[in-house]
Amino acid sequence: MTTEPRRSLAPGAWYALVLVALTNAMSLLDRQILAILAPAIRKDLQIGDAEMGLLYGTVFALFYALFSLPVGRLADGWVRTRLLAISLLFWSAATGLAGLASSFAMLALSRLGVGIGEAATQPAGTSLVYDFWPKHRRGFVMSVMASAIALGLGGSLVLGGVAAGWWDAAHAVGTAPFGLKGWQFAFLVAAAPGFVLAAFLWTLKEPVRGQMDGIETPPEPHPFARSLSLLGSVTPGFHWIGMKGRGASPAMVRGNLIALVLIALAAYGLTQFSTAISPKPAMVLGSVAINPHALQWCVIGLGVFVIVNLMQGMKLGDAQAFRVISRSPTVMMCIAVGTLQSTLNYGMMAFNPSFLIRSYGLSMQETALQFGLLSAGMGIVGPLVWGPLSDWLQQRFPGSGRAWVALFAMAVSPVLSFWVYYAADPGSFYARFLVYSFILTGWMPPLYAIMYDQVLPRMRGLTASLYLLVMTILGMGIGPYVVGLLSDATGSLRTAMLSINTVAIPIAVLMVLIARRAERDEAGLLERAGTSV
Repeated sequence: MTTEPRRSLAPGAWYALVLVALTNAMSLLDRQILAILAPAIRKDLQIGDAEMGLLYGTVFALFYALFSLPVGRLADGWVRTRLLAISLLFWSAATGLAGLASSFAMLALSRLGVGIGEAATQPAGTSLVYDFWPKHRRGFVMSVMASAIALGLGGSLVLGGVAAGWWDAAHAVGTAPFGLKGWQFAFLVAAAPGFVLAAFLWTLKEPVRGQMDGIETPPEPHPFARSLSLLGSVTPGFHWIGMKGRGASPAMVRGNLIALVLIALAAYGLTQFSTAISPKPAMVLGSVAINPHALQWCVIGLGVFVIVNLMQGMKLGDAQAFRVISRSPTVMMCIAVGTLQSTLNYGMMAFNPSFLIRSYGLSMQETALQFGLLSAGMGIVGPLVWGPLSDWLQQRFPGSGRAWVALFAMAVSPVLSFWVYYAADPGSFYARFLVYSFILTGWMPPLYAIMYDQVLPRMRGLTASLYLLVMTILGMGIGPYVVGLLSDATGSLRTAMLSINTVAIPIAVLMVLIARRAERDEAGLLERAGTSV
């Protein structure tokens, strides 16, 4: 096929973008609402910080990352509008389950379900909107997606704090309908919009895959079989059966086993190191007592092993995708940069409400309204400025325009964070946070646009899944944990939060390298794929 990619929008492009953006907002709202409700949940269920940490990060991150792989593969071969609608229904029901929870186990089941359901959001959503919008507008597209994420993040604080506070104030102890507590009511409110949005997604017309890139993409004959095969190929234990069935060489099997041993040794060493820095009492789950540090690093180790399995499975089952992704230094560096930045962002984000409450004596409701509205507002405005700006610069400086925008945002914001978090009072903090957050929001739209332009249209769901797996396990899984560990060790939450900014150094180095070679790697896409248009 020799047709140049279309430069005009496909019919329904704006409608599709709005629906996918709202899906992203709902994803973050249902995911992050736990943070503002944590004090009330701990009190009512009589559980500790270790159990809340397990709910907030470990349980969600593991299943979110693991299931992003098969649903990402399914997004590359099945009807993406239907996949998003079904996923949204599933995680909304799981969020509603938390509203009925009366035990830690039921809350854990709810978070597990939310993680599985939300796994389709980015792979299917990104792949879908890219077939409505041309390449030169994708920085704007990703800025809208980033703004929606900020809306969901800020909205989770506002909705959670306000809904829970209103319900508890309106109903005296023992008089609430069905015995619901405020935090349970907040979960039910958060779940409701998802059912309505899913109906709109179900009726959205599926676009022609690859139409905006001028790359013909034949339909996948067996999308569900390929999706299940991918899940089996990365699930520890089952993956060995898959390797044998697909003719893996003895050297590949040995490499897999060696990786498992090295990961296990690293997890053990990190457990010992973390325990020495900050000893913790055992966390009791049923009749089993577990060292929280051991649980943390075992989950991270499992995630890293899944990444190894994914790359080996991709090499055996989809050699073209393996070549396109692994032989593009730009793709690999984008994944590394996004992961490091997510380590920083999740580390700060998880403790921002606690920092405000501890440092300035604010209440949960004050923090929810003030910080929630501020972070949501700046998270919406910032990307809508930076995304189009990165598109404009990309037209004038092909290959490097977007990269320099991302570099500016990720290099300057860590420096500003010291100015922000040493503010003397809440007013000063919020004023400084306006500047800091506006600059910080500039990293995501250009980085994602760079990464997804490096692969074929049929591989965008898989690429998003790989990125999500690495970013979730090593970003969400490590960032908040490291900040908490340092806070316990130093006795200063401020010091711990600011220390995580050291990851900005390798981020800046990698972004300079991306700026220098992104255009070259994109030009070599078809050569890596072994195809032509």
